[in-house]
Amino acid sequence: MARTRYASDRGLTSRMLVTMFLLGLVYVAFVTAFYVIAPGWGLFALVIAVLFLFAQYFFSDRITLFAMHGREVSPEEMPQLHGVVDRICAMSDAPKPKVAVADTDVPNAFATGRNQRKSVVCVTTGLLRRLDPVELEGVLAHEMAHIAHRDVAVMTIASFLGVCAGLITRFGLEAGLWGGFGRRNDQNTGLVLLAVVAVSAIAYAISFLLTRALSRYRELSADRAAALLTGRPSALAGALTKISGEMARIPTKDLRAAEPFNAFFFAPALTRGFSISSLFSTHPSLERRLAQLQEISGQLSRGV
Repeated sequence: MARTRYASDRGLTSRMLVTMFLLGLVYVAFVTAFYVIAPGWGLFALVIAVLFLFAQYFFSDRITLFAMHGREVSPEEMPQLHGVVDRICAMSDAPKPKVAVADTDVPNAFATGRNQRKSVVCVTTGLLRRLDPVELEGVLAHEMAHIAHRDVAVMTIASFLGVCAGLITRFGLEAGLWGGFGRRNDQNTGLVLLAVVAVSAIAYAISFLLTRALSRYRELSADRAAALLTGRPSALAGALTKISGEMARIPTKDLRAAEPFNAFFFAPALTRGFSISSLFSTHPSLERRLAQLQEISGQLSRGV
């Protein structure tokens, strides 16, 4: 957060520290239990998971852009978009991120990258078609707040335990199917498999809940920082309302393709109907976000 004019958020900082600490404890317990249960092939699975984390952390911007079919655009290609980003950088005194566009009708935006110097802010063509310049400024200020708060990097690191648990579960199942537990009898092999899957599932569940709780708070924090920076909470509220309403018109197949990236999006791409993801959302409810922006608007009008 240092060296930018985005409003600081001690609540977000403390939550990131607590989340990382708790995930660290879970990770130590997970690795210890795993090596007790199946030491024979655990090191190999762990090395693969660490390599995955390394690639995810250092190449997250390229990986995310590739997955979303986004491409970096120059000021000559998209002068208006770059102009909005330049204004936000001038207001926030933050380094300018790379600017990218993803060709999809799903109206959204996201930021990625491990630090302010290695960051990308990306908007979809669907978002550009639907928002006016003031609303677009609010959305981009929100995404650049994530970069300034450094919560994008924290979310990348925090996802490591879930990735590790998932990979180890997969390797465990495959090793069991291929007789990878050596000369143990079938009963012992089944017990080891059951223990590996159980420990991995518990670790994944704890990681999932901790990261989702942090994700919801960081969205509120970015809304607040963007509204205070631009001085236009109503523009951000208008963008939120417009995007949420437009989601209902997007084909279900497009929403499903975008759902894996919800944690990084400005607004979640949710398919219609009940789903488990609606119970453990990456974002707070639209009503909660609008209520906060309304409160900030009142504070600004009173000069608080």
